[in-house]
Amino acid sequence: MLITNGTVVTWGDSNQVLPDHALFFDQGVIQDIGPSAALEVRYPQAERLDARGQLIMPGAICAHTHFYGAYARGLAIPGPAAPDFPAILRQLWWPLDKALDADAVRLSALVLLVDAVKHGTTTLFDHHASPNAIDGSLDLIADAVTQAGVRAVLCYEVTDRDGREKADAGIAENVRFMRAHADDPRIRGTFGLHAGLTLSDDTLRRCVDANLPGEGFHIHVAEHEADEDDSLARYGKRVIPRLHDLGILGPKTITAHCVHVDAAERALLKATGTWVTHQPRSNMNNAVGALAFDTFMQEGQKVCIGNDGFSNNMWEDWKAAYFLHKVANRDPRRANGADVIQAGAVNNARLAQTFFGAQIGELAVGAPADVVLVDYQPFTPLSAGNLPWHILFGFEASMVTTTIADGKLLMRDRQLLTLDEHAIAAEARALAPSVWARYEQFANAALAGG
Repeated sequence: MLITNGTVVTWGDSNQVLPDHALFFDQGVIQDIGPSAALEVRYPQAERLDARGQLIMPGAICAHTHFYGAYARGLAIPGPAAPDFPAILRQLWWPLDKALDADAVRLSALVLLVDAVKHGTTTLFDHHASPNAIDGSLDLIADAVTQAGVRAVLCYEVTDRDGREKADAGIAENVRFMRAHADDPRIRGTFGLHAGLTLSDDTLRRCVDANLPGEGFHIHVAEHEADEDDSLARYGKRVIPRLHDLGILGPKTITAHCVHVDAAERALLKATGTWVTHQPRSNMNNAVGALAFDTFMQEGQKVCIGNDGFSNNMWEDWKAAYFLHKVANRDPRRANGADVIQAGAVNNARLAQTFFGAQIGELAVGAPADVVLVDYQPFTPLSAGNLPWHILFGFEASMVTTTIADGKLLMRDRQLLTLDEHAIAAEARALAPSVWARYEQFANAALAGG
């Protein structure tokens, strides 16, 4: 396919904005980028897609999400309003994950993959939990990812909160899935862990022993002070040193949130090459605080941006990061737009490249053809230098018109081609009452201390 008559935005270490350019891809790989007139002559037999002056950009990447949270939308939470994040976990998330069966796991993934394709997000790192439907749960999600046509790195959340047998089942699910998809070009696995406050040293050692050589982990870290308080009280050390001593950190490990880590912990994260993901919309919603974003970026840390299960419109999390740190610090100089895009576009791409070994997240010859068209018509000059601020103040989700992953059209002119949104939503909606009824039973038991 030859995409013509657009402005190519390459991303990568040296982003370029190239007006009136075209992009040619074959067998899912970008083969050529150049002026539209030149490529039209060079590839006269290629199927053409006229961008009609739109931006031609790499597909967005989400560095941390939870498909399984889909059934929380519109859900009434029993009991008094949760006063803090630990209570939110007890009253909402832990009862909800218990309520999921195989059908709910599958549909949770499908509805949020519809959302991803519509928003131009073509690679996602999902962190899954369904303690009453563990075995094969990652296969259900992988099947949905395959149906959608995007890329994903999947894992199962190991925790001690449901007992030794289910912790062992979670370990086995991670290992089985990682082995099965070790060479898959679009679906990979990593080893999921909940958070230090629900994982004993014994369980973490068993996870390290079971993990495949050279692989890492995907774990929540210091999202709330409770994680640090628990680690200090039970183990006499903060979360990051504890994880480091147990062999959890490393260049393929993702630590989500890291809101309450200190300077020494940041130093360990950097020294071990560990990834950090920032989820600003979620952090605001849960009132857990704000990551030391500017300090992390100034230190050259590997900070990425995820959404923690919010909509897969990644521009919204970029914008949230840009505004959150200004208001949290009462300083308009915080979270420079260029740093936000460095985290959300460039660093997210590097994270994806770490897992897939391909030049994902960039438009370059030899890179996978993960491409979106964005109907943004700037009314002031647009350049590589000022693009971050055009995105932060001008881009909207409705501007994504076409989504391509691995050279396959997933959406064209806002028409989904791989997923039937209305049928999927109807099936999910029909299942919701039974999921919510089970959730309410578990939530009420939690409120009663059960």
